[in-house]
Amino acid sequence: MIAYEDRALAALIAGVFALLVVASIAGWIVSGRITSRAGRATVDNINARIRAWWMMALIFVAAVATGRIGAILLFTLISFLALREFVTLAPTRPGDHRALFWSFFIVTPLQYYLVYIEWYGLFSILIPVWMSIFLAIRTTLAGDTEHFLERTAITQWGLMICVFFLSHVPALLMLNIPWYENQNAKLLFFLVLVVQLSDVLQFVWGKSIGRRPVAPTISPNKTWEGLIGGVASATLAGAALWWATPFSPLAAGLMALTITMMGFAGGLIMSAIKRDRGVKDYGAFIEGHGGMLDRIDSLCFAAPVFFHLTRFFYTS
Repeated sequence: MIAYEDRALAALIAGVFALLVVASIAGWIVSGRITSRAGRATVDNINARIRAWWMMALIFVAAVATGRIGAILLFTLISFLALREFVTLAPTRPGDHRALFWSFFIVTPLQYYLVYIEWYGLFSILIPVWMSIFLAIRTTLAGDTEHFLERTAITQWGLMICVFFLSHVPALLMLNIPWYENQNAKLLFFLVLVVQLSDVLQFVWGKSIGRRPVAPTISPNKTWEGLIGGVASATLAGAALWWATPFSPLAAGLMALTITMMGFAGGLIMSAIKRDRGVKDYGAFIEGHGGMLDRIDSLCFAAPVFFHLTRFFYTS
């Protein structure tokens, strides 16, 4: 799908960049008025996130606007980088190297190739069934049993989160929705925009009025006020974007509510993994955002739920 051939998609893209312009101006104004050390640290963090969002938005829009191949290639690269970050935090041994080779250079591109050829049947079971069995066998044949269960679980869980879950984002392009043919790029845009907007708004609400942490031992910065404010705001935004989807306003709002809650749960799960590994971020790939996984953790868990709800209720 090319953006200039679809006015609704062009409107979504224009809206995103308009939001970024407003956010950049607001950040510049606020940075000149805040004098306290804590306040400036917060503002500097927000401005770093805005600059990072400009870069990510440009890349994402370019990929989506140029069509299915661009979107698939983009998310293949994101999966590769995310899986690399995930595995880097995990203890690996020489006996894992061949299984990891298969994970990075065979399974990841194959999963996205199945999206490209629209083979839904194999796409839905390749990693959770066939590769789970195969990689366990491959690791067993290496003959290294030290921490075997932990190492095998880490490899398979990394593939599930970073590749299988995330591949459901471009997989939206292969859904056959009556009266919505050749418009699925807007579904992809809706998913990413609502989930990421929820993340941003949860951060803003939490920094503004957040007092009570949701899970203080896992992520003390995630507060009930931030969660409720961010999810409610993003849900309203999703309902307002119903015109770009095959959903009614009510259904769009319910979809937005579902994926924002799944996104929050995903972020919490990934924070628990970081706590277990004793790190603050998965990496430093993106200024103001940490690693790639820090940015897409919510999307990884929201994407398969959104995909299958849409497929169940809206495809022929």
